[in-house]
Amino acid sequence: MKSSRVSFAAALAAGSVLVLSGTAFAHVGVQPGEATKGGYTTINFKVPNERDNASTTQLEVNFPVDQPLSSVMPQDVPGWTVTVEKSKLDKPLTVHGKQVNEAVTKVTWTGGKIEPGKFQQFPLSVGKLPENADQMVFKSIQTYDNGEVVRWIEETKEGAAEPQNPAPVLKLTAAKGAGQHGTGATPDEAKNADKAAASGHDEAASEHSTDTTARALGIAGIVIGLGGVAFGFASRRRSA
Repeated sequence: MKSSRVSFAAALAAGSVLVLSGTAFAHVGVQPGEATKGGYTTINFKVPNERDNASTTQLEVNFPVDQPLSSVMPQDVPGWTVTVEKSKLDKPLTVHGKQVNEAVTKVTWTGGKIEPGKFQQFPLSVGKLPENADQMVFKSIQTYDNGEVVRWIEETKEGAAEPQNPAPVLKLTAAKGAGQHGTGATPDEAKNADKAAASGHDEAASEHSTDTTARALGIAGIVIGLGGVAFGFASRRRSA
């Protein structure tokens, strides 16, 4: 009897851990979780349905106003309608020599349905990412068809446990190299490196060609020499 009670308690505890783990990890998030500072990238907002008796019918993603992006382009998601809202900037941005006076502050997807036990991804192409920040926080709101609203807006504090409704976070990392060779070379240096590599390749090809020709001539000389020896030997036999 005691053994049965222990087994039942262990099973109950294990089940509780699984339930709590599912609740902790099944939240709106951004993938991939990191991108390069100052660059452009494609991110996906992954939205799981956490309810057994309701479907998700709307996702609202808010962009940080203190980290304006000059470009935010959504990809079509079948069955969903996307709305992009912009706001005027207090301080215009200069991107590729052009002045940008407004930036996206909110993107909302509606009209579709994420049923229980399923998830949906909502892609966005974004840039230019901040160069002087380590992360971007996208506070999001998930709405169900039963009227329930879940606000994924809590920011995780360093050294603290993850909050119950964490906001999606995109971590920003330093670029490994500005040049196309991944060594931090400038575009001109990269071009010079390409020219040097091409020149080295041509020289190597030339050397290979010269060496091949020399070998061919050497072999031909040997063949001719052997032919001459054979001819001389045959002549001697005739004269004898």
